[in-house]
Amino acid sequence: MKQWIDKFSKNSPVIFELVFDILAFVLSYYIHYLIRFESGLFQSDIHPSTKDVFFTGSVLTIALLVFFFFNGLYRNWLVRSPFEEFYAVIKTTFFFNFILFFFVFLDSSARPRLLFLIYFIDLTFFVLVGRFTARKLQQHLRKRKIIQIPVVILGTKNEVLELLKKVNQNLSWGYVVKGLILADNHIENNGISVPIYKIEEFDEAIQTLRPSELFIAMKDPKHEQILDIANKCAENQIIVKIVPDLYDVLTGMVKTMPQYSMPLIEISTQLLRPWEAFLKRLMDIVVSIITLVVGLPLWILVAILIKLDSKGPIFYKQERVGKNGKIFTCYKFRSMVVDAEKSGPQITILNDPRVTRVGYFLRKTHIDEVPQFWNVLKGEMSIVGPRPERPVFIEQFSKIQPLFKRRLVVRPGLTGWNQVNSPNFDASIETINNRLKEDFYYIENMSLKLDLEIILRTIYLVIRGRGQA
Repeated sequence: MKQWIDKFSKNSPVIFELVFDILAFVLSYYIHYLIRFESGLFQSDIHPSTKDVFFTGSVLTIALLVFFFFNGLYRNWLVRSPFEEFYAVIKTTFFFNFILFFFVFLDSSARPRLLFLIYFIDLTFFVLVGRFTARKLQQHLRKRKIIQIPVVILGTKNEVLELLKKVNQNLSWGYVVKGLILADNHIENNGISVPIYKIEEFDEAIQTLRPSELFIAMKDPKHEQILDIANKCAENQIIVKIVPDLYDVLTGMVKTMPQYSMPLIEISTQLLRPWEAFLKRLMDIVVSIITLVVGLPLWILVAILIKLDSKGPIFYKQERVGKNGKIFTCYKFRSMVVDAEKSGPQITILNDPRVTRVGYFLRKTHIDEVPQFWNVLKGEMSIVGPRPERPVFIEQFSKIQPLFKRRLVVRPGLTGWNQVNSPNFDASIETINNRLKEDFYYIENMSLKLDLEIILRTIYLVIRGRGQA
């Protein structure tokens, strides 16, 4: 029950926005219907039935929800200022009505321009009123502590105490401080009703307190320490927000989030705009289905050749680490001998003696990767993204380079920026660092345009046979 309440509290801004938006869409359409057909102000030879009104209203409501979503209007209201939201709503409703002008209001006898203006004003008014009401209701419920978001504050003594005071004074934020983590002198619990931990006890603190968010307020922070904390929070799906002084620590990985009188900076988890994320996923699904279905005769032939060439299964299954550290089973056409890892997990090297004769061809042409389109179809991978690693190598590389787990904020991919620039890989520190730089470049510059470039580069490399065998 507590887990459900915490989940609702975290997502309540979006839930409230959805509910009030649906009410606004339905009400605005009904008012517009009354003006259009019942007021006598407009002549019409057609009077829609109740069934037609219900159907049209339902279609409009669904279309508006989709349109609002793709324009980023379903975000935490703390992230967007009231004036920014006011502007975004007006812009979105205007363009939606502009589209309707061509697809619906083409009856010249019905004064389409005037109807366009009336519906625009009607819709915008009710949405803005609904959004305002949702904000006020959220603030009221947070002040009454009905909706609460558990947080932990980490930092140096004076900064932590100052931030704690601000949070306690602003109940409308909805945050309830579960504990403090001190990076300098350990202070006594004088007047403080929450547990206090040392920075060395960070892992214990977050496992015990289970916060949804971590606030960092630290003077003269150690960059490596902050980055390590951010990585651990990402593993535990904890949102990290820091005071603006730390912007230089995570440049390129954060976004400013004005929150009343206390501006915070949040480590960005939304790397693509909603419409881009939708199209990227749609492209993954369409390309995967086409590749698996259209190429089926070829994949059957490959399966036969694998069985004829060496003993063992057709497919090779292996655990890999996906987005947010989730473990999944990755599929490939088997390209090595059955007992390839009898001595334990090993990284594939150039001209690896464990590769079979057919496997050599499969790896050079990347055909061995084709079954991973099934992983893409299931949503465990994407066509483009950092390559998925095995859990043992994730831990091994993270010890060499603590930032390595930052790669887990996105879905792993069949191909990526690192693969098209540095196809070969070994476990040296220099190679890992270079790989990390290229993976970070992709993560921080994710776009459909970059994905298309990587796909085209990959096709070129496949044609040239530049796979590692």
